[in-house]
Amino acid sequence: MSKASYPTGVENHGGSLRIWFNFNGRRIRENLGVPDNAKNRKVAGDLRTSVCFAIRMGSFNYAAQFPNSPNLKLLGLEKKEITVKVLAEKWLELKKMEISANALSRYQSVVRNMVPRIGGTRMVSAVSREDLLFIRKDLLTGQHSPGRGKKPVITGRAVPTVNYYMTTMSGMFQFAADNGYASVNPFDGITPLKKSKAEPDPLNRDEFLRLMEACHHQQIKNLWSLAVYTGVRHGELVALAWEDIDLRAGTMTVRRNHTSQGDFTLPKTDAGTDRVIHLIQPAIDTLKNQAEMTRLGRQYQIEVKLREYGRSTMHPCTFIFNPQVTRKNSYAGHHYSVRSVSSIWETVTKRAGIRYRKAYQSRHTYACWSLSAGANPTFIASQMGHSSAQMVYSVYGAWMAENSAEQVSLLNQKLSAYAPSMPQKAHGGT
Repeated sequence: MSKASYPTGVENHGGSLRIWFNFNGRRIRENLGVPDNAKNRKVAGDLRTSVCFAIRMGSFNYAAQFPNSPNLKLLGLEKKEITVKVLAEKWLELKKMEISANALSRYQSVVRNMVPRIGGTRMVSAVSREDLLFIRKDLLTGQHSPGRGKKPVITGRAVPTVNYYMTTMSGMFQFAADNGYASVNPFDGITPLKKSKAEPDPLNRDEFLRLMEACHHQQIKNLWSLAVYTGVRHGELVALAWEDIDLRAGTMTVRRNHTSQGDFTLPKTDAGTDRVIHLIQPAIDTLKNQAEMTRLGRQYQIEVKLREYGRSTMHPCTFIFNPQVTRKNSYAGHHYSVRSVSSIWETVTKRAGIRYRKAYQSRHTYACWSLSAGANPTFIASQMGHSSAQMVYSVYGAWMAENSAEQVSLLNQKLSAYAPSMPQKAHGGT
């Protein structure tokens, strides 16, 4: 048989076919173990072409394509055995360098829930996509049995939570695949579960007034008034200090955030580190009222963790909302926690007889009220800490549609002096 009948990179080796290609600066040969015939030569040529293309694109996974190849050891790509538990510990340790303490805490929570389900002593290379699909099903609707003699644990987590668990663990298994602990990431090909879009559920004017009446202390009224009039996140709200306020300019600068783990960090914002909120008059009035209670309070030096691993800075803070104003005991700290804010919201809404929704709806209330009043979505996005108006359009589109009539009326008023009149048809002409 002539040499010309072989596709490029395909050759006969002892009666069977093998292919060669360049990888990491070396010419590599892989024996395919199939007889040398015309049909197999064509298939081998196609395989070689796809391998070369994947190498050029940087997506070639040698261990996945040739899992039993002796070249894996030669190239330092042989599969390294590791248990799921040890992998999780290694991955979390390395993640500390690149994510915030708050994010790390969420990752640790996911790992605590998922590793026992996958099997902590199980080899990473033995985890299959089918296993993960059953685990996802149990997370949604089923029960997880921790072992013989133990009671099953009811799960029933929401779709967004399950998707978050799966996405987080996929990152861990991708780390395993990238470092030779598994030939492939078993999460590849598992698409997120579909979820219904969560609609904002803002307070209406009557509910807001009832909420205010149900607050038994002026500071609590001021806290929720400022939350609704500015749309700040609750971690940002409790971290606000008088050093961040300029009442003459009518601005409030968000410089820090308080996490559920008790740390002060930089603000959770896509737009940058600090953001300046331009205060509407009710927010200014609220701050003036609160100033009588806390403006002359004690200033604290607060450690704020920076995004760079291991670094922090100090902020002088005279906290705007101080629990010691409402609770005169040794247990009251000098600022509220995020969890205490949610607890206060639950108590006040019950007392007001308002239909329950999560405390985060105070932020949605600001956005919806602003849009209903005709505010520019880009301005609202900057006030709320989004990098663009896309989030406002996608989340609050219904409130923007409700404002269409007012927008048309505004255009009629503003553009009537600029828009040229339509020419009148000339009489007696064509």
